[in-house]
Amino acid sequence: MDKNALIERLSKIKLVISDVDGVFTDGSLFIGQKGEEFKRFNVLDGAGVALLKAAEIPMAIVSGRKSGATLHRMKELGLDEHLYQGNLAKIEPYQKIKADFHLNDAEILYIGDDLVDIPLIRRSGVGVVVANAPQIVKNAADYTTKVPGGHGAVREVIELLLNAQDKFTMALEKLSKHTYKDS
Repeated sequence: MDKNALIERLSKIKLVISDVDGVFTDGSLFIGQKGEEFKRFNVLDGAGVALLKAAEIPMAIVSGRKSGATLHRMKELGLDEHLYQGNLAKIEPYQKIKADFHLNDAEILYIGDDLVDIPLIRRSGVGVVVANAPQIVKNAADYTTKVPGGHGAVREVIELLLNAQDKFTMALEKLSKHTYKDS
């Protein structure tokens, strides 16, 4: 897809939906002796989510794996209200999210990395894959990130979206004025 067509489609986006494993993470799972799962998340992606929120664009999460580590991180990012885990048939949660937000496919950007993401990549208004996705998944996408999943790919997509909608500077200014209070 050429740059102008991509910008035109990005200008219509009102919601971002993302996979987790392979997108927010590099896809690695670390399992301890007692079965406790660990994942490595990148703070750049968390800052990207904060920018998206500052621009008042919501985000939902659809993950094929059910994971306590994912739940914990999404709670930290304030994304647990629209978090769906444990269903490889991702079209069901996608349809629910779309109905909850009263949107059509053209208003949704989806970020994925693997075969189970292809239906949503193709269905959404803008389908994005991370740089390290298999070629068959890249072939379905409108945009492939420059960085791999787990290394700031979510942030890259959010900046692309906000710049296409001329909201990046406003979101950054709004975010830089946010003050944090110790709990």
